[in-house]
Amino acid sequence: MQRIPRLTLLLLLLLLLVTCSAAQAAANSTLARIQERGSLILGTSGNMPSMSQVDAGGKVTGFDIDLARVMAGMMSVKLETRVMPFSELLPALEKGDVDIVISNLTITPARNLRAAFVGPYMVSGKCIVTKDEAMAKAEQSTDLNTPDTRLAVLDGSTSEDFARELFPEATVIEVEDYVRAAELVKGDQASGLLTDYPICLATLKNNPEAGFVSVFSLLTYEPIGIALPANDAQFINWTENFLERMDGTNGLKELSRRWFGAIEPAR
Repeated sequence: MQRIPRLTLLLLLLLLLVTCSAAQAAANSTLARIQERGSLILGTSGNMPSMSQVDAGGKVTGFDIDLARVMAGMMSVKLETRVMPFSELLPALEKGDVDIVISNLTITPARNLRAAFVGPYMVSGKCIVTKDEAMAKAEQSTDLNTPDTRLAVLDGSTSEDFARELFPEATVIEVEDYVRAAELVKGDQASGLLTDYPICLATLKNNPEAGFVSVFSLLTYEPIGIALPANDAQFINWTENFLERMDGTNGLKELSRRWFGAIEPAR
């Protein structure tokens, strides 16, 4: 019997190991689990009108939800939405409780250490909703950096980080949702609500009799993206191609017109 040369045998074993590893990686990929399960599990906060919100009937709607629904449709699976506090979204992704997070989530270096991001599918900046004439007329950040300034911000958001960094003398009020923040501003318990521009628009739209005005700031760059599990190259690549297709077919613009009218996503 002819013996297989030692080098050839080692190469065959190496090829077998690589093939097995690749097959195992494919079987353990997020896309494979989604296909086997038959559903894409979305994590979202449900408290950011008109990005992600829960209507009177308990249904979760918004720009982000529609984006995720199109994403699930392109996978030929159904969309399963799980609503949770904003600060719990990335931990849920890290634990595998959700497949993706789409929730007006700004891409930051710190967050990118914990998860992969694809996008941005929208670019925004910070905005303040207020009834306070002095705040509305403020021309620079130092005008607002006083103990009399009381800013409502979403707990765990970049708005909270921005407020504490730019207005260290101001009082920062953490809230769990923007409905509560608007109530604080209405009742003069907060001077203003600091958030992203799309949320400002939705707050003005949903409170036409409150006497709100908005102050838009160009001091920040807020790239909004889709958070994905780290170290899953295929899922990241699929999502990149998905957003490219949405952009190329004007799908993002259509969603934007539906929910915001004037705002258009920037990529």
